[in-house]
Amino acid sequence: MAPTFDRLAQRLGAIFGFFGVVLGAMAAHGPLHDYLVRTNHLEAWSSALFMQWVHALALLAVGQGRSARRGTIICWLTGVVLFSGSIYFLSLYPSQKWAGPVTPLGGLFLIAGWGWLWLNLLRKTN
Repeated sequence: MAPTFDRLAQRLGAIFGFFGVVLGAMAAHGPLHDYLVRTNHLEAWSSALFMQWVHALALLAVGQGRSARRGTIICWLTGVVLFSGSIYFLSLYPSQKWAGPVTPLGGLFLIAGWGWLWLNLLRKTN
């Protein structure tokens, strides 16, 4: 059985991917698409979706390596929720200005997760 954080990385990657498909489909068709186009938020939604997908795939890859590091996983989880989540929220409720500062904070967590992964890979000997 894979270590706990490898499994967590795989599960998070799978759920981010699942919701990536759902949120992407909703934004491509029907009332949500019409709303996002009408309010000029489709591009922001697409950016949030892209970042969510990148990190879904990265989590799946890290989880396959059987050496997922807790810091990377926690940073990416927090980053996707704050970054993509705040953009989704602002796309639907643009008057909620409190969510705006959350987006760059989420971006910092995403960056920190990549840095954590990089440092971990530098320390590996094989």
